[in-house]
Amino acid sequence: MSASDKKRLERVHELERGQRRQQWVRPVAFGLLVLAVIVGIGYFLSPLLSPKASGVMQTENGKVINVQAAMDGFDLTEIHVKAGETVTVNLRSLDNSMHTDGGGKHQFAIDELGVNLVAQPMSTNSATFTPTQPGEYTFYCDICCGGKANPTMNGKLIVEA
Repeated sequence: MSASDKKRLERVHELERGQRRQQWVRPVAFGLLVLAVIVGIGYFLSPLLSPKASGVMQTENGKVINVQAAMDGFDLTEIHVKAGETVTVNLRSLDNSMHTDGGGKHQFAIDELGVNLVAQPMSTNSATFTPTQPGEYTFYCDICCGGKANPTMNGKLIVEA
């Protein structure tokens, strides 16, 4: 075998070794891409898949109301409390910061009672107040989703005597 044949053969073997080393690159890159897509989908769907923690609880310090808000509205549309009763509202935003309308923030506001509670994306914020006058008060979110004009973004706080 001549020297040029040996060099040519060495070059062929070197190319084959390089190709064998590179054979794992594409499957690994594809796997990482698929994993990134799955994680992204999970992140955006997590508010829909997370357990609901809404409802009203009576405690020795008053009433605790857990309200969740998302782009499709509040999960509670009517809340009953007694006049003079301390009320704590825990507002949870189920939307993430990627929402273009409001950036994932939500609000629980009652103008007549001076309540203006804002929850940041994917988090909870609380406010405590004591309604003294019986009546029906509208609570709403005016940050996104059509605001007060959207019937799913408002509800009634009914204060009973």
